[in-house]
Amino acid sequence: MFATDASTRQLNVTCTRSLDMELFLHYSLIPSFLIILVLSFLQRQEHRRKKDDTTYLLGNHFGIIMPLDFVGTFSNRWSYGVAFGATANKVMFLFSEGYRPLQVPEWAQAFVLLIGGIEVGLSHFPFFACLSSEFHLVSSVLGFSYSLLWFAVTVLQISQCPHGQEEKPVLLETHQAKHVKQLLRKVRAQEGKKSWFQTRVYEWDPCFQFPSRMIGTVVLAFICLYLFIVIEFCVFVYVRDKLDVFEGSLENYNTYVNHTGILTPFILQLQELLSVSKGVWVVTILPASLTCVSYLFHILACYRKHMKRLWAGDKHFLPLKFRDPSPSESVVAIARYSGWQIAYILWGYLIIHVMQSLCGMMIMYGLVLPITHHRALEMLQGLGLGILTISIVVGLMILQVWIAASFFLQPKLGTADKQKPLALNNRKAFHNFNYFLFFYNVLLGLGTCLSRLLISCILGTWLIARIDRTIMQSGYERADMGFSAWVGMLYVDHYHTNPVLVSFCHILITSHKERKMQKTSQYWCLGQSAGPHISARSRTRWLLLQTLINNPRLIILRKSKSVPSSRDFTQILLTCTDC
Repeated sequence: MFATDASTRQLNVTCTRSLDMELFLHYSLIPSFLIILVLSFLQRQEHRRKKDDTTYLLGNHFGIIMPLDFVGTFSNRWSYGVAFGATANKVMFLFSEGYRPLQVPEWAQAFVLLIGGIEVGLSHFPFFACLSSEFHLVSSVLGFSYSLLWFAVTVLQISQCPHGQEEKPVLLETHQAKHVKQLLRKVRAQEGKKSWFQTRVYEWDPCFQFPSRMIGTVVLAFICLYLFIVIEFCVFVYVRDKLDVFEGSLENYNTYVNHTGILTPFILQLQELLSVSKGVWVVTILPASLTCVSYLFHILACYRKHMKRLWAGDKHFLPLKFRDPSPSESVVAIARYSGWQIAYILWGYLIIHVMQSLCGMMIMYGLVLPITHHRALEMLQGLGLGILTISIVVGLMILQVWIAASFFLQPKLGTADKQKPLALNNRKAFHNFNYFLFFYNVLLGLGTCLSRLLISCILGTWLIARIDRTIMQSGYERADMGFSAWVGMLYVDHYHTNPVLVSFCHILITSHKERKMQKTSQYWCLGQSAGPHISARSRTRWLLLQTLINNPRLIILRKSKSVPSSRDFTQILLTCTDC
């Protein structure tokens, strides 16, 4: 029985190895470089160096070693296959991002993986170089010695951990534990000032990590956006060539009629329109693409901000209809989000590009072309008149507010009040004020109505790619299916990855495993410190007694047969004393 329990505990305990394989990988670069250096010295160069070359003293040694001919090699195929098989475990580490020789921020993980891949390639380079070398005796000895070294280390590793090391999914991640520890700490003033980038752009949070779904979605969105822009540019080049042919035919027609035809003014305007459209479309590719790229980064920032608010129990940033979403809709949203986010980015880029092109056309025809056509004075007059009209309208609106605050509101109730109370004063003058401004406000309302429509269109098209923000008016947010998917995805992540909840579950599971290990072993108490033994039942009763004494009202809520009497309390105390 004890042997069985001991073997069970041995399987559950993490294997302790005297040699770290990742550390050995680093040190294996030393013999690898020596082998490469020897084989390179033996390798003859095909062309001699010139005498005036500073490396002439090296002769024709130190040639380039080729580990494997990926095109024309048909010999030693199984040997090369075994050599590739030796790299399988490290390749899987690289694939799963389990091997990271350096600890860097998340944005630099690609460079770390590149460095790790180069290091793995250098450590396994002698396997291939010794097979492909022309110096069979030397390469055989070096290759056998290097392979024997790796074989001995691998056997030592397996012998120290014969059952392997079970890889189980980690419940509590490191950043989640850090987040909970940070919540339990007292709020202290931050040491030092934050940089401009931290205060204005983004501040790194070591206690938060984005899930793989978000990182994968953003990376795939970047790639799809790049491909979409390339395809759009190819289509533009094709259309531009067709338009060039059409413009050439129009130019031939003008030349044929000697620029005196009836359609000549229209043709000239059409040529100018086509030329301006092509230029504006090309120029706006960059700002449109940068806008969508900034949206991708901003979506990650909003995800972190929204998740932290949900973890803190703050739902006020969500509309009322989204503060208690349906569980089934949330589960569907987690599957919809990634695909919809990419689609929104692509369509958003196209719509934003069209909108920016229209704005560019307005700038060209409103400012640039009048100057090129020597009509700058006329343009300035029209621009000044428009600015003056808008200024007068806005000034009259501000004037109405000032008059209302000065003459039609009662004085402040206290000197500390910032505003006057909402109580009318001078009511007769107020009614006359409303009467005479009624007709003017009707005309003013026409302009504000059009401005409202224009602003809604501009904001809607500008934010069409933002799935984290609804573009619907208050009360109609349910019609925005993209925002519904975003909120549902947030709630799924909130309920399943909340650091406080995960930490609580981790504590429960760890405590349960410890109690289970203690029960399975008959001699677990031998490792305990000397002193009086307290049974779990006595400890539970003592805690129950202490809880009921501190909270007498809980006695009423307990069942009648479970309500402890004074005799029970005395018995519990005697039991605890005997312990």
